Amino acid sequence: MPHYQAWEEFTRAAEKLYLADPMKVRVVLKYRHCDGNLCIKVTDDVACLLYRTDQAQDVKKIEKFHSQLMRLMVAKESRSTAMETD
Repeated sequence: MPHYQAWEEFTRAAEKLYLADPMKVRVVLKYRHCDGNLCIKVTDDVACLLYRTDQAQDVKKIEKFHSQLMRLMVAKESRSTAMETD
């Protein structure tokens, strides 16, 4: 399970994973108060991408990316063009 250190690398890999097979991808957000870590995991049961942070400014980035993925999952339009326009 690769742990990404750079946010941009993680988002590119997660978008690529989602666009490859949207019906199999799951997104999980996990916050551990005792450690102060927020973790986002994107998986399709074959590949698992993980980004973990303890920085407060990264929370907005994760929230924006998560809502972008959720919009794509419920959109009726073409998924490949929607990700590129945002």
